[in-house]
Amino acid sequence: QVQLVESGGGLVQAGGSLRLSCAASGQTFSSYVMGWFRQAPGKEREFVAALSQGGTITHYRDSVKGRFTISRDNAKNTVYLQMNSLKPEDTAVYYCAASNLFTAATMRPATMTPPNFASWGQGTQVTVSS
Repeated sequence: QVQLVESGGGLVQAGGSLRLSCAASGQTFSSYVMGWFRQAPGKEREFVAALSQGGTITHYRDSVKGRFTISRDNAKNTVYLQMNSLKPEDTAVYYCAASNLFTAATMRPATMTPPNFASWGQGTQVTVSS
């Protein structure tokens, strides 16, 4: 498995931006589909975005489309989540996750669920004030 460490969370006003980073170590980073999930208090962990091994295929939850961008730098073993036009409802702990179950050809939005990701970071808090 791969070890993951997130950073970049914080407190921001509505309409602001944050960039989350997730540094990976261990087995070959470039072989994993990478995802971002989030969990708000009292709610289930939900999918936010995912990116194929080569960065050619992306999936986003509908509520973040056009505002969030997932990217990766395989040379640096890092995946990013650029978050723009943040809203109070984006407030949550954000988790980075890795999956070796899919390829670019087989990853589908419906399969981007927590049980399909075996490696997780510790999470980073994002708080958006109104």
